[in-house]
Amino acid sequence: MLTTCSRILFKPSVVQGQNLFQWLNIIFNKVDDERRKLVGPDRSCAEWLLRNGAFVKWRYEEEFVTDYKLPSDDVKLHIVEVDATESSIAHHGFAHFVGCKYIEKITFHKCFYLENEALKELSVLKDCLLHIRICECPNITEEGLAHLKALTKLKKIRLSKLYYIKDRNQIINDLQKALPNCNINFFD
Repeated sequence: MLTTCSRILFKPSVVQGQNLFQWLNIIFNKVDDERRKLVGPDRSCAEWLLRNGAFVKWRYEEEFVTDYKLPSDDVKLHIVEVDATESSIAHHGFAHFVGCKYIEKITFHKCFYLENEALKELSVLKDCLLHIRICECPNITEEGLAHLKALTKLKKIRLSKLYYIKDRNQIINDLQKALPNCNINFFD
């Protein structure tokens, strides 16, 4: 009887280990409303992005910030570009983008936690986002890409290696119809 119980308890512990990692990812992506009120949306968003392995570029700066060294809290900064290559950002944290009014360009490359729901949350950047690149993000499907239609200021969309997209031509046509002034490319 003890052997049977041990086997039963072992399998859930493996599942619990997987859930633990998912739980940690949710914690790293969670919005801290108090911190956001204290330092403002751009700094709070930058802290989230950097904490999860992404890089940010400040307005009037040439280089990306690639580590967690930020100026003092009293310095007012605005994010203009996000490079989330190989970061662990997930839709749980996309509320950090609320109030960021200068983000013009975002790159999602090999973002394995990025899901369709995250792209829906990007609608808060509809008044500023001009360029988006989504490459090798395995959880993105047509449903997620359809949310890009809300980003009416987009000038350029670059898509590549999105293997679960069934009909590339259809999604390109749908996006082009909704965003007639946008240059849309979908590469293998």
